[in-house]
Amino acid sequence: MSNIEIKRPEILAPAGDVECIKNSLKFGADAVYLAGKQFGMRTASKNFDNDELKKAVELAHSYGSKLYVTCNTLPRNNEMAVLPDFLSYADEIGVDAFIIADLGVFELAKKYAPNVERHISTQAGIVNSDTANAWYNMGASRVVLAREMTFDDIVDIRAKIPKELEIECFVHGAMCVSFSGRCLISSYLTGRDANRGDCAQPCRWKYHLYEENREGQFFPVEEADGGTYLYNSRDMCMIEHIPELVESGISSLKIEGRAKSAYYCAVTTNAYRHAVNDYMKERENYTLKPWIKEELEKISHREYNTGFYLGKEPGQVTSNGGYIRHYDVVAVCESNEGNVSNITQRNKFFVGDTLDVLPPSGIPFTTVCKELKNKYGVAVDSAPHAMEELIMTTDKEIPPSSVIRKKRS
Repeated sequence: MSNIEIKRPEILAPAGDVECIKNSLKFGADAVYLAGKQFGMRTASKNFDNDELKKAVELAHSYGSKLYVTCNTLPRNNEMAVLPDFLSYADEIGVDAFIIADLGVFELAKKYAPNVERHISTQAGIVNSDTANAWYNMGASRVVLAREMTFDDIVDIRAKIPKELEIECFVHGAMCVSFSGRCLISSYLTGRDANRGDCAQPCRWKYHLYEENREGQFFPVEEADGGTYLYNSRDMCMIEHIPELVESGISSLKIEGRAKSAYYCAVTTNAYRHAVNDYMKERENYTLKPWIKEELEKISHREYNTGFYLGKEPGQVTSNGGYIRHYDVVAVCESNEGNVSNITQRNKFFVGDTLDVLPPSGIPFTTVCKELKNKYGVAVDSAPHAMEELIMTTDKEIPPSSVIRKKRS
């Protein structure tokens, strides 16, 4: 990798709603990707109407960050008819780039949004330099490589494309069983088209086997009593491989999760931000700080894996379809005076609990809840009501905008 020009990669964070974009930016995203109400691959997210999209662009730019809009569905003719107006509007409000999978959408974006860069989605399945160069010659400024790439593959592609063409790769989050392909399982089983943002995630379901001559009788295909989840992919986590990611010439480290919570956006963005900053500062002396890796265990996730980067198949978690979850968010700090904080409750906790705090600086610490009062100033023993406003006294000062967590028993 010694011939690769080493540059600080962009941290690209997801946002499914307004709270998510605020957290992604607050915790260090160089850029945020999101979708309008149409043409994005996550209809399960709230997404952004035109007014919200304009405010999101302004918010991102106020942080000195960029905002990318996903137009990566495979739209039908009736959808293409309304696309030009959306593209023109995005150009008008200052969107920095579109993420595109379809060639027709790519050409329309050139015509109706000439000031917006065009990035090629992982849905396009780019696995070689000839394809990357073809997109570059048509006007793409970035390619999001297929998720099946190894480090050696990426280095080889980087060496054979123009230095101006950026490479973006997923480094964290959920992985589809079809990875970079066009999956039809959801359409076949439910009528919900995964290629138009409406995946029902049937790959996460439990399956049984039937024998054709024994109608109504099923034979469990199982590794445990709970049944078998044949297609349930692990989650990706590349936090332990920052040096390889940077030295491969990847321009942007992308975090999956537009359907995930604002808390997820904060934790993942913060972890990769600190890890990259540390590596760029320390280089040969770099070691991953233990707290950074621990942070990624404080969000809900499936079993972690390194995808295809190391030349191995990530595989599936066949024994269960659920998440690993060690921590709960119990409150958010709205404001404070010394060790007294005004908080909004999210999950139940008690006076005397040890709480884990993620402040805007991104360096977590623990503190003890010494006292709780409701908004009328009456002392209470616990915080049982979601979104209740409370006054909390702790043994350490909690900065405003901090996320407050509690480890599960």
